[in-house]
Order: sequence, then C-alpha cells, then structure tokens
Amino acid sequence: MLTNDLDFRLEPRLKELYEQHKIRAQKIDWGYHEFLPWDKGMDFKRVPWDESQVTLPSGVITAIETALLTEVNLPWFTTYLSATFKGSLSVITDFIHTWTSEEDQHSNLLETYLLLTRSVNPKRIHELRKSVVEGGFEPDFHTPIEAMTYTTLQELATMVFYNNVAKVASKHDPDLATLLRRLAKDETLHYAFYRDVIRTHLELEPNYCYHIANVIKNFKMPGAVMPDFENRMAIIAKEA
Repeated sequence: MLTNDLDFRLEPRLKELYEQHKIRAQKIDWGYHEFLPWDKGMDFKRVPWDESQVTLPSGVITAIETALLTEVNLPWFTTYLSATFKGSLSVITDFIHTWTSEEDQHSNLLETYLLLTRSVNPKRIHELRKSVVEGGFEPDFHTPIEAMTYTTLQELATMVFYNNVAKVASKHDPDLATLLRRLAKDETLHYAFYRDVIRTHLELEPNYCYHIANVIKNFKMPGAVMPDFENRMAIIAKEA
C-alpha cells in the first residue's frame, strides 16, 4: 500500500547508501579555515568599513550574501528534518546528524570571506543574518517522502548555484571560485544521497511519484523567506 512514509523494507539499502556517503565525504573532508584569505583581514575598529574598499562586482556579492542568508538557517532545517523523520528509519536520523555536521561550516566560510575581503558592510550583514534566523524557516511539506524529495531538489539547486557563481567569480577572485566549488562538492554528495533514497522508493513502488510530483510543482528555495528575495534573484540571474 502506498504511504507518504519511507519504507522500512528499504532500510538495509539505505544503510549502504549512508555508509557510501560517509566514505566519500571523508575523502574530501575539509575545514573552512583552509579556504579563506586571512592575509586580507583588518581590524574594523582601527580601519572602519567603507564602500570604496569593495572590489567584487555587486552581482557576485549579492549571490554570496544570498547564499549566506540561506545557509544560516541550518538550525531550522535540522529542526524541520528531525521532526519530520521522527519515528521513521533510524538511518535517516543518522544521516541528518552527519549532514548537519557537514553543512555547519558553510555559513561560517561565506560570512568570514565577506568580512575579510570587506565586500559588505559588517553591521548590515550582521543585522540581516540575525533577522533571517529570527524569522525561521519551514517548508510546506511535512511527510517523510515529501521532505526527502524537497531536500533532493534543494541540494541540486544549491550545487548548481555555487558552480554557476564560481564561474563568474573566477574572473575576479580565484580564491572565491575555489571556496564556492568546495561548497558545491558537499552539496553534490548530499544531493546524491537524497536522490538515491528517492530512487530506491520509486523502484519499489512507482506510485510514490504522486507525492514527489506534489513537491516538484510547489517547490520554493528556502531562501525565499529572506528580505528582498525576488529582487536578489533577478540581480543574480543577470549578473552572477
């Protein structure tokens, strides 16, 4: 019978997928300190921020800032996934913990880069970050199979986003392009796990496609809750 839960018969296969993910992730394990231009750092009290210090194109900065304001909602993403998969397969809970540990340094990397390079007003980015986190985030999908589909799409979109922005950024700051591609590698591994979980369910029961289609038709990126999101997307599409 078709349900909107994950199928317990697939747990052995999902455990295999999880072990494969851990092996792949360990091979490319990294720390965000490895990708930052520490030599560019200056004391904001001694040398206050000024717009004249900005060297990157505004479109690239908007893209990085938007990515940061998406990544900072990790506590809410984890809360959402933990609640949705409570009572479901234990291997999924284990993966959520691993996923959270791997995603945890993404916002640190992006924010520290923006501050070290003086690409943004530090007071403004602090206020934006706080506002976004206070606002919270929760997708409109509250069943395990829908949540799994949502995260599959979200990870794929984020991977493509980072790689596309890296292409533009490489013309202005190769170090920025490198760190964006590093983030994209994490998103690629996460996407692959979620995708394969969905695939195994479809192979077992093709009618899962009804739940999957509902998510695809109503999908919105998690960043949609941030201020001025539509305008940000228009700028990024045109310039980054």
